[in-house]
Amino acid sequence: MTAVLQTAPVETVPNYWVSLRKFTRNKLAVAGLAVVLLFLLFCFVGPLLYSTDQTHTDLGQVNLAPGGAHWLGTDAVGHDELGRLMYGGKVSLLVGLAAGVLATVIGTLWGAAAGYAGGWVDAVMMRVVDAGIAIPALFILLVVSAITTPDTVGLILVLGLVSWLVPSRLVRAETLTLKSRDYVLTLRATGGTHGRAITRHILPNSVSTIVVAATFQVADAILLVAYVSYLGLGVQPPKTDWGGMLSAGLTAAYSGRWWLIVPPGLAIILVVCAFNAIGDGLRDAFDVRGRG
Repeated sequence: MTAVLQTAPVETVPNYWVSLRKFTRNKLAVAGLAVVLLFLLFCFVGPLLYSTDQTHTDLGQVNLAPGGAHWLGTDAVGHDELGRLMYGGKVSLLVGLAAGVLATVIGTLWGAAAGYAGGWVDAVMMRVVDAGIAIPALFILLVVSAITTPDTVGLILVLGLVSWLVPSRLVRAETLTLKSRDYVLTLRATGGTHGRAITRHILPNSVSTIVVAATFQVADAILLVAYVSYLGLGVQPPKTDWGGMLSAGLTAAYSGRWWLIVPPGLAIILVVCAFNAIGDGLRDAFDVRGRG
């Protein structure tokens, strides 16, 4: 028995340097990463260089067209639109990133536990997931937003709690494959605990699935925030996000004030497409199918 255990196959861990090189060769993914970094700088560093008042109204500066004093004009209450784009982007990106990470963490723990346990435990846990997926996340978010007045933290929690279902299924499928590998079976045969098997072997070898799922979850969360805010159920004034800016500028767009709707709309499209491109690039870079 000792000789068999000593010659058992060792753990196969993805070569992350190889994956990084594959990612950098994906021009679309690199462009997506550049777009995300630029928007992060724009929203979090930009206000330090371009300071505006986004709390108080200025009725003497209402609906001004883009010009020297206001590069993207002003809105219906006199807020500088460029500063508002930074301010709203900070909320959208913060909520999207935090909610995406929260959803991925919950889904990872749930899926790993279900897949590793197997049997009736797996069946019950995945029926919970199936029931949750049957209810649209947007519907749940709208109901919660209509009942309460969400703030930034509230949106993060609600989004995270309604978006973890898909990552859990992905991680569960990965766990079902990994738990039958020789290095996991060897650990269990030598007295290793279930927790050690999950934390030492299952989760490290599921990093690719987890990271890819997280990028798509961030993109979905940003879209969900935009949907809810567009319907007037997101963060409340004077706070705003890109979806709220779209909602506020919709009627003005019919009057020719395009600067109230085009910038936030383009920002949402660019950021969501960028995160999806990053996710596609990571999925291709981390693809270890066919490796022993």
